[in-house]
Amino acid sequence: MTVHALPLVIGVLCLFAIAYRYYSAFLAAKVAVLDDTRVTPAHRLNDGQNYHPTHKWVLFGHHFAAISGAGPLVGPVLAAQFGFLPGLLWLVIGVVLAGTVQDFLVLAFSVRRDGRSLADMARAEIGPLAGVTASLAILFIIVNALAGLGLVVVKALGGETLTRPDGSILHIPGSSWGTFTIACSIPIALFVGLWMYRLRKGKIGEASAVGALAVLGCTWLGSLIPGSPLERFFSLSQHQVTIAIAVYGFIASVLPVWLLLCPRDYLSSYLKIGTVAALVIGVVLVNPPLQMPPLTDFVHGGGPLVPGKVFPFVFITIMCGAISGFHSLVASGTTPKMLDRESHARPIGYAAMLIEGLVGVVALIAACSLPPGDYFAINIDLAKQAQWKPILEKMGFAVEHLPAYEAAVREQLQGRSGGAVSLAVGMAQIFTAIPVFRALTSFWYHFAIMFEALFILTTIDTGTRVARFLVQEMLGRVHPRLGRPDFLPAAVFATAFVVLAWGYFIWAGSIDTIWPMFGISNQLLAVVALSVAGTVLVNSGRARYLWATLIPMLFVTCTTLTAGYQLVFQRFLPMARTAADAATRFKGALDAWLTIIMVLCVALILLQVGRRWLAVARGTAVAAPVLRAAVPDGRPPNGCC
Repeated sequence: MTVHALPLVIGVLCLFAIAYRYYSAFLAAKVAVLDDTRVTPAHRLNDGQNYHPTHKWVLFGHHFAAISGAGPLVGPVLAAQFGFLPGLLWLVIGVVLAGTVQDFLVLAFSVRRDGRSLADMARAEIGPLAGVTASLAILFIIVNALAGLGLVVVKALGGETLTRPDGSILHIPGSSWGTFTIACSIPIALFVGLWMYRLRKGKIGEASAVGALAVLGCTWLGSLIPGSPLERFFSLSQHQVTIAIAVYGFIASVLPVWLLLCPRDYLSSYLKIGTVAALVIGVVLVNPPLQMPPLTDFVHGGGPLVPGKVFPFVFITIMCGAISGFHSLVASGTTPKMLDRESHARPIGYAAMLIEGLVGVVALIAACSLPPGDYFAINIDLAKQAQWKPILEKMGFAVEHLPAYEAAVREQLQGRSGGAVSLAVGMAQIFTAIPVFRALTSFWYHFAIMFEALFILTTIDTGTRVARFLVQEMLGRVHPRLGRPDFLPAAVFATAFVVLAWGYFIWAGSIDTIWPMFGISNQLLAVVALSVAGTVLVNSGRARYLWATLIPMLFVTCTTLTAGYQLVFQRFLPMARTAADAATRFKGALDAWLTIIMVLCVALILLQVGRRWLAVARGTAVAAPVLRAAVPDGRPPNGCC
């Protein structure tokens, strides 16, 4: 029986609406106990730089843009190798009961603590050892997360040169159209920031209109770049794209939030939301059949994209969209410092995550609407195509329309692994099935590539800033001035350290090693975030609501530790022992030890959490201190950063 997309989309939308109407209201009233009479840190510590009260929908745009990286787009696409059913179930159940709960509660509790980071909350609520361990774990985790996200951009935009099995050389040029459009979004965001906060202060509608028109105009102009004299400046290799991303991440992390980060995220978020809405409408109008079966033989393991079995690997392949620990860094990083009223935490924390779940669902539908043979031909590296072709054809997954897709978009698609390209092809196929768009396949493909890259880069700039705050908090224990966000030398050093760390992993990694590691680290961070939120409830006398965080925490702990064990002992350590070249052996050993360190850090935090809960239950716990901003004499910081 053929399954069509329309019933699935309608069912998911209805379920998400019910969850927001009832479950988020329960969390806001009973668990977080939001109160608009409280003055938020954005007002009390307003410095015009990091602490800055922001319009609800502008902040919604920033927050959604920051959390919606590659995860909800690429994870479901890669997990489609198992069939559409496992990913769909995890996306819907996970986002309603786990992801939204984490994002919303961490944001609400951070606002009550002057926007302090997750690590600082762990230290205050659980204990000093948990705080130090959380800082180390989060630093490892955020580097892995940004590397995983950045690598997807590199694979989608960067060109590469490969040697075929017969010895011939294949050169795949970079996407000059996509690179040009992404580059143009940066000066557009700077102009929008100046418009909203300096030239026409408060005129958000005007700034939105100007920014949206400029982005659409640059998207069209990008179509003129291929074949023009400017192509050589924008057709970059994968290493050149890596350097460009690192430079952008460094600059965006140091500039004031209102100048680049917030307006750029605002613009890109509504472009994202508009595109997702258009894709949902397209799915409703076209109602494409899902050509990928509900389950494939790869549920038992041995797949070309995700080598493990469906349990536990579907739960670490799909992170953002269901639950993502990375979101807790945003919810305890930039967003709580800009929240105007406590009640805004509900639409910003809960609803933004629901929309991300919807993004994951439509990404899964777009990928599964492709013929399975075309899907695998795009996502398997060219070097492995000869090995997998007879296996896939035996399963009935032969290439069908890929040559026609390549002719329509005028680019090499086969072997462009990473998930982004196959998603773009699926989106373009849905849009061009609408009669008025039938002749625009190339435009919609490149628009989709730009759309995906915007998702990722907005997470990289915010993630780098969050990591910078974390590193500065650690440096502040060495000397108080190093912990001040407005102290430029410390800000530059911390940002450079973070950028160099995730930049190295992008430079040396591949999607089949970085993405599983990203999944492990991301979900371990979700365990930490849920344990901190649960401890806040216990410490504040609301342990009767602990189940809201405990149930998802236990499930994510089980799936992630299982996947971590299998990755270390079945993938990374064998790679370290048996790989032919020294670089691969080093990468295998490094991946194994990083995974082991992250698991041990999280295990230590969970032990401290258990001790704290028991101490509170027995009445022997010391009261958790009230956190305030890390500035002298309670004064807000001044300066550029």
